[in-house]
Amino acid sequence: MLEELSIEGLGVIEQASAQFHPGFTVLTGETGAGKTMIVTSLHLLSGARADATRVRSGDTKATVEGRFRLTDGGSSPSGHLGDPVVEEILEASGADVDEDGTVIAVRSVNADGRSRAHLGGRSVPVGVMGRLTNQLLAIHGQNDQLRLLKPEHQRAALDTFAGSSVAGPADAYRGARDSWIEVLDELDARRTNHRELAQEVDRLRFGVDEIAAVDPRPGEDVELAATIRRLSDLETIRAAGAESREIVAGDAGSVVEGLGQVRTILETAADDSLRDLLPRVSEALTVITDVGEELTSFLAGLPADADELDKLLTRQAELKALVRKYAPDIDGVIAWRTSAESRLIEIDDPQQSITELENAAAAAREKVQDTAATLHRRRKTAAKSMASKVSAELGGLAMGDTSLAVDVAVEPAADDDRLAIELDGHRAHAGSAGADRVEFALLAHKGATPLPIARSASGGELSRVMLALEVVLAEPTSGSIMVFDEVDAGVGGRAAVEIGRRLAGLARAHQVIVVTHLPQVAAFADNHLVIGKNSGGGRGRRQHTSTVRALDRDERVAELARMLAGLGDSDTGRAHAEELLATAEGEKQARDDA
Repeated sequence: MLEELSIEGLGVIEQASAQFHPGFTVLTGETGAGKTMIVTSLHLLSGARADATRVRSGDTKATVEGRFRLTDGGSSPSGHLGDPVVEEILEASGADVDEDGTVIAVRSVNADGRSRAHLGGRSVPVGVMGRLTNQLLAIHGQNDQLRLLKPEHQRAALDTFAGSSVAGPADAYRGARDSWIEVLDELDARRTNHRELAQEVDRLRFGVDEIAAVDPRPGEDVELAATIRRLSDLETIRAAGAESREIVAGDAGSVVEGLGQVRTILETAADDSLRDLLPRVSEALTVITDVGEELTSFLAGLPADADELDKLLTRQAELKALVRKYAPDIDGVIAWRTSAESRLIEIDDPQQSITELENAAAAAREKVQDTAATLHRRRKTAAKSMASKVSAELGGLAMGDTSLAVDVAVEPAADDDRLAIELDGHRAHAGSAGADRVEFALLAHKGATPLPIARSASGGELSRVMLALEVVLAEPTSGSIMVFDEVDAGVGGRAAVEIGRRLAGLARAHQVIVVTHLPQVAAFADNHLVIGKNSGGGRGRRQHTSTVRALDRDERVAELARMLAGLGDSDTGRAHAEELLATAEGEKQARDDA
């Protein structure tokens, strides 16, 4: 629950704080006193977009601080610390929960529009703080009533009421629809690119066949170039090799022969110094002998004539032709062929691929139809129950025999709709949330023609429909914080009394905070805060400031008298207010005793 709210520099509020308690709390005050800023501050704590124009004139920033209780404090309906979503947000953000089970959320908005958020003493993104506070509180205002006129919001309200009975089929439907769209997108791309794919197949096949005919080896182009350079001057190379071999290891007068003679002489020498040279001479003889053998091998490997060179030049021309077309070298050509073969496996026979995708799309469409049909049936079942419960609430909100009808129909598909499916014998559009069109309608009396609330509900009726929905949608033990900003707009008299009763009943399981201008509603509150407006010249300028304070019973009587007809100081006004308050207190006591 919300235990404390502090505001500084927001709108007309210079600095104010308020303590909140379990049950039903009302906020009242004169027009322009700043009641809207209370709701605005809670919106900011919920992660709403920062509006620099809300910063109080002359201040550098506006700051809102809220203390939320996460544990059940006995009389408090709150108990969110065990909520896995809340636990995950707290752990991920590093926010500290105080020993008393409360956490502090702070939002500041600078005059230049920059915004900061802190949760449990840690700086966090505004969205993270909003995720937490939105788990704790729900704010309902006149804008929510206007949104209720839109079919998508009516569908969302029905799904919320249905809970898990619709949530599971809705998830299955969305998954099936996403898969179907993915196949359709690929199919459209294949159809569009059919000619381009066919041309690509022909080009790749030609290239693969051309490379396969030459059948190059890795590094063959480099090896071949070196061989050709050597063979281009074959006779000169052959003469140089033969002459070198003759000198090194010829039949007469060769280096090998000379070194052999030197070794023989040294072996017979009587001088030790000469004999010490023998190892070095033997080593030189071994090296020269190896050189001679390598020269012999080199000469043996040379072609006998120029015909072999011509063959190598022809092979080199074939490799160069591949290099010009496909890659800078033969290794790159081989890599291109490997890649092309893989691509051919992927796109070979484009028409066959299209046929396969068409079959896959048909199967995916069938799955979407099946899941959409399940979702449709669940929604229709939930719609009957929801309509019955909301109608019962409307009966207690001074709307006579008026009842709510919740119609779940098929969303028709256009002729060229790519996401058209068959549902209940009709051609339907598979939208992101299903193939259903949900519409709320009011029946003035039993047997009357249902009329959409967008065309039939007055402002007061729309307020009561909204409240009836909130009462029905609220889980009895959820312990959430529910904030209503003038949800009673356009209502008066007995209907206002009934709204007060319903809000008081809602507060038995929730913390309910209501901004109201109706004394009939305020009389049913457990706690009454008044927003006061003062005029002063603080900070060297004259301007209005607002204060927030809790009222005792006698002060409540005076405030209710003011709200009734501006008669706060008259005996008549106080008498009317006392009677209204006493009646509400009696009803609440009887309810508690029941």
